Amino acid sequence: MTTSSQVQLPTVGTYVLDTDRSAIRFSTRHMFGLQKVEGTFALVSGTVTIADPLTASSAQAVASTESFASGQDLRDQHVKAEKFLHAAEHPTISFTSTEVVETPAGWLLRGQLTVRAVTAPIEWTVTESTITAGSFTAVCTASVDRYAFGIDASKGMAGRHLKLELTATAVLPEAS
Repeated sequence: MTTSSQVQLPTVGTYVLDTDRSAIRFSTRHMFGLQKVEGTFALVSGTVTIADPLTASSAQAVASTESFASGQDLRDQHVKAEKFLHAAEHPTISFTSTEVVETPAGWLLRGQLTVRAVTAPIEWTVTESTITAGSFTAVCTASVDRYAFGIDASKGMAGRHLKLELTATAVLPEAS
């Protein structure tokens, strides 16, 4: 368990997501829970505003649905198709924070995730944060129920819940 004292806090300012050093990894189960599926989504943009107090901070990020990659081309095409992500009509997944909370167990970033034009709440747990000159990298985890976004095709064959791990590196524009 991570405590808030184990997470380094960045300097106040508005940071821009470094998309080359940021990604969302996911894992789920399919085939009635027998096989593990892992993969990534690419982040295409985002900002993080660190405020004082930290609880007044905010974040937003956008990922590409077309970037879905599990290492199996046929599966990737299937997930990007209309039954699941419908990437042709919904090219992005977006997140906007609503609240930053410090708990005895650590920091939480609560917000709204929009997938296929459906918005549902999500809660990210900040598991680590490292600071470098003019930037920081945060690692956060969350769980998503795809049914909450109306993506309920292939019940049993495709996992309902996805575990997400976000690694986000953000840079102060004047430091880049």
